[in-house]
Amino acid sequence: MTTKNKAIVALVCGILGLVGGWIPVVQYITGILSIVAIIFGALALKDKPEGSEKSMAVAGLVLGIIACAITLLAILCVICAAGALAAAGAQLQY
Repeated sequence: MTTKNKAIVALVCGILGLVGGWIPVVQYITGILSIVAIIFGALALKDKPEGSEKSMAVAGLVLGIIACAITLLAILCVICAAGALAAAGAQLQY
């Protein structure tokens, strides 16, 4: 796989991970895409790209890191909300 292809994969996966990180059910799948963006961005930068290849690789790497952080934050929010609902449901008396 060429450096340009790796940079394109990193950029596309980073964008999809960033957009999908805000959607509750899709965030689990796009979390994997953000990790793929980080990996391919690092691999593309390791090959010493030039010009637009380098900028796409850096953009994919940065978007992958941001998307991974957003996905982790969203998953933690879902876990906390489920715990709060379970605690509230346990206090109900019939």
